Amino acid sequence: MSLEKAHLYELDQSMAKEKPGGRKVEVQFNPETLKVTFANQIVQPQGGDQAAGNAGRQFVGAGTTKLALQLWFDVTAMEKDAVDDVRRLTQDVVYFMTPQPSDQDPKKLAPPGVRFHWGSFLFDGMVEGMEESLEFFSKDGKPLRSSITLTLSQQKILSAQFKGDGKVPNQPGQAPLKSAKQGDSLQSMAGKNGKSDWQGIASANGIEDPLRMAPGQLVDLNLSVGVGAGVGGNISFGSAAPDTSSVGLNASLGSDPAGSVSFG
Repeated sequence: MSLEKAHLYELDQSMAKEKPGGRKVEVQFNPETLKVTFANQIVQPQGGDQAAGNAGRQFVGAGTTKLALQLWFDVTAMEKDAVDDVRRLTQDVVYFMTPQPSDQDPKKLAPPGVRFHWGSFLFDGMVEGMEESLEFFSKDGKPLRSSITLTLSQQKILSAQFKGDGKVPNQPGQAPLKSAKQGDSLQSMAGKNGKSDWQGIASANGIEDPLRMAPGQLVDLNLSVGVGAGVGGNISFGSAAPDTSSVGLNASLGSDPAGSVSFG
């Protein structure tokens, strides 16, 4: 499975959808972190006894949502169509800072809207600030590496939009584990969670003494094996090793993961 790359898309002037034929930039390296900041404009009320500490109810003006991230570009890491100056790559990002005439009034200028899209994360806004650091110069003085710090903003409080129910699938390595408490036995833990096959759960989790669980011991109660003994066979838990000469084992797991989130 290929690595999902982040993109910057130019929006139309309605800030609602991507502009047909607009600028599209695929980042070279995905950002390590995304910082989303929410802020409200607080308006001081008229009246109220401030001397008594009662300034009345404050009012909120237009809210703002900001996204801060850092992008890296390196021409020495390009596998094809390599260029000699990293600014040939970053000029496509600088484009989103460049004012353009408005469709409603050509005399007014404003930077284009931009959509940052990475996997399930989506943010629409305008580039409020940009800082580029050039480093690792060639012998003829051309910068080969650049880091760009971008700040995007939207003049409203954006809420995340999720898809799917968001439930974590039960599959190996992802099933939630139960922690044993003081005095717990595996049989009591299984009973509290509607499980009756505590012997199979003990076998599947490699628990030698299910009657005396150590506090904090983690158990996957969804993992179990069928345990059966033939004539003359026996199964015991404790210091003695179990006789598994006629034990049958069978386990199956399945999942169907789904989910996404966006701002807009």
